[in-house]
Amino acid sequence: MPFFRPQRRRTEATARLGDTPTRITRRCLDSALACARSSFPNEFGGILRADPPGTISELLLLPGTTSGRRHANFQLWMLPVDLGVAGTVHSHPSGALHPSEADVNLFRHWGRRHLIVGAPFSMGAWRAYDGNGREVPIEVVGAAAADDGPLKAYRPRSVHRPGDERELGPDVE
Repeated sequence: MPFFRPQRRRTEATARLGDTPTRITRRCLDSALACARSSFPNEFGGILRADPPGTISELLLLPGTTSGRRHANFQLWMLPVDLGVAGTVHSHPSGALHPSEADVNLFRHWGRRHLIVGAPFSMGAWRAYDGNGREVPIEVVGAAAADDGPLKAYRPRSVHRPGDERELGPDVE
């Protein structure tokens, strides 16, 4: 007599914990772009967390992450035990949005979705990649920021030349 085991039927529309994310919230993407802009001219690195499943909604900054002009080193052992962790985000201050060999090596060994953001760190200056370094589409969901204007280009405040007030704008001291 065969043993009968009922099977649960799962609809395709239901996202589960551990699914590959296909969306990112505007707030999370804005946070990643702002962090990269503030780290310029050094690289920035962070971890992406998907909650609810299928939507990247949080940016985690790991303690001990070091960065320089050509690298961002993650201390992955500092990562909390969390099944919602989906991948990484890091910046390329040069503006190149394609992954390097070191990036692809990280992608292959860790995470399902990875973002690379580049200068000038605006809404169009980012790309998403899968674990093999292939570019994949990710939908940006959620409301835009209240000021929804174009992001200002990064201009270091420490470089001030007399007579540049008109060119740099009124916010430069």
